[in-house]
Amino acid sequence: MITGQGVFLRPVTENDVDSIYKCFQNEEIMYMTGTRNILTKDQVREALIRFSEDSTRHDFAICLVENDQVIGDLAIMEIDLDNKKAIFRIALHSTEDCGKGYGTEAAYLAKKFTFEELQLNRLELQVFSHNIRGIKSYEKVGFKKEGTLRQSLYMNSKYSDEIIMSILRDEYMELKNSY
Repeated sequence: MITGQGVFLRPVTENDVDSIYKCFQNEEIMYMTGTRNILTKDQVREALIRFSEDSTRHDFAICLVENDQVIGDLAIMEIDLDNKKAIFRIALHSTEDCGKGYGTEAAYLAKKFTFEELQLNRLELQVFSHNIRGIKSYEKVGFKKEGTLRQSLYMNSKYSDEIIMSILRDEYMELKNSY
């Protein structure tokens, strides 16, 4: 378990299926993440089993410290130990939990896990240009824009760019020491 002030991360379990399934019912969350496929509860359950058997990823539930409620999930995935890098993704399961700093704190905790526990050097993510709230959150915790895949998503009758962002271990350590 990785604990912050407002949220903590713990490994995802089968008990989290209902909460994860809920985010597939929310059009805004689906759009922010560029997700097209709506999964059934059984498909979510099967995915969690597959993920738990994949040594190149760690999946976490994002929970509120005050009451243990699951509000989201995140993954450190495609872990490449040879090159000391991984990919990060995050989703809050309800728009009611957005804008409260939970995602930002969870991203900070994911960085802590990546750089302090896994001892990796690079954490990368992709975010769509229409997800302004996500971009601001990632920048707030130290991710830097590296590049843009122009008009790589066509959804809701418009194109969005895919923005590549990353943070390096040295940058994380510098930010950590300045807190």
